[in-house]
Amino acid sequence: MNLSPKQIVVELDKYIIGQDSAKKAVAIALRNRYRRSQLPAQVMEEITPKNIIMKGPTGVGKTEIARRLAKLVGAPFVKVEATKYTEVGYVGRDVESMIRDLVECAVRLVKQERFNKVTEKAGVSVDAKLVKILAEVRRLDKGETPQDIFEKNIAEGLKKGYYDNEVIEVDLADNPKPMELVPGGAEISIGSIFGDMMPKKRKKRKLSVKEARKLLLQEEADKLIDNDSVNEEAIRRAENEGIIFIDEIDKIAAKGNKGGGQDVSREGVQRDILPIVEGSTVMTKYGAIKTDYILFIAAGAFHVSKVSDLIPELQGRFPILVELNSLSKKDFIEILTTPQNAITLQYATLLKVDGVELKFTDSAIEEIARIAEDMNASREDIGARRLHTVMENLIEEISFEADGKEDKEIVIDSKYVIEKLGGDTKIKDLKKFII
Repeated sequence: MNLSPKQIVVELDKYIIGQDSAKKAVAIALRNRYRRSQLPAQVMEEITPKNIIMKGPTGVGKTEIARRLAKLVGAPFVKVEATKYTEVGYVGRDVESMIRDLVECAVRLVKQERFNKVTEKAGVSVDAKLVKILAEVRRLDKGETPQDIFEKNIAEGLKKGYYDNEVIEVDLADNPKPMELVPGGAEISIGSIFGDMMPKKRKKRKLSVKEARKLLLQEEADKLIDNDSVNEEAIRRAENEGIIFIDEIDKIAAKGNKGGGQDVSREGVQRDILPIVEGSTVMTKYGAIKTDYILFIAAGAFHVSKVSDLIPELQGRFPILVELNSLSKKDFIEILTTPQNAITLQYATLLKVDGVELKFTDSAIEEIARIAEDMNASREDIGARRLHTVMENLIEEISFEADGKEDKEIVIDSKYVIEKLGGDTKIKDLKKFII
């Protein structure tokens, strides 16, 4: 998708409130990828992405910005936590696993695209199989012989969904699940060791027509998809379009303390991450992948440590630092009303299932925002996540009483909000919702 930086920011604004500097930085980084792709191959090799560090309290949109950015352009994306990695030589996930995860994500994306392209062709073959099975069942049940007219009637009924819940027996490939050699590490499939030396096992299963169609469609589509070209394209995309979001990077900073113990381990993890971010080649089961052109976005609250506490080499690989601000009452009001997935809309949609029409007045929205801001100021600042705490307690009784037996409209105004959450003791009670 060829979007200008301004267009990218407009798209991000649909889901994320405020944080303009962070949106601007990621929009430029994304546009630079497009600019790089238009250059001659020799010049492309010389241009690497400018990685970004986002500094700001939890719940202000750091992860959401990166996730929406990747979704916007269909780029392979993984979110990892720096604290999950351990220094080489200790038990735990090695840093190269983030690259393997990115390639897996890219393979899934490409496979889905190819699947969508061959679905129509595969569907014709699957429908023919299902018609034969259904016709055979009816011939056995009713003593009728499958004929062209008989099968044509079944085919029409199949398209209209008449047989969706009918149980049939189908012959499907029995694919053994791959086993993990090491928890969180590489996987191995016994079938893949022997390749085509052994015939693939098949298994008869009893399923509804709807479920059988889904599995048969996957099987037929797999025959039409060239896995080698899928893997090549996935590696190319992961290398040139991949985005890796490293969260909690502040937790592996050494806090300016050059002593031993944990700080040595933290610095070890940083040094292990360094070659991945600098550019190296990682072996995956789909082939070798270069990490030079992957965009890395790191994030952390940096309450205790500072960005300058990271080792200088790692700091140098993240030249762009953007600070995200704590959310104000105005931000909370916008979060409750503006985004396409606004929390008030989510609760209203959920309760609509049970026949409850939930409406919020402007005064109620303002009061909810005020309470959320006060709680973040007087207690731990958890950003927009505070709204989930407040909202959950606010409509707890309504959610509990809704049973779908009768339709009703409930209007939540400022008076209702103050009754439920207004008192200081009631606000303190909200702590029970925070894990």
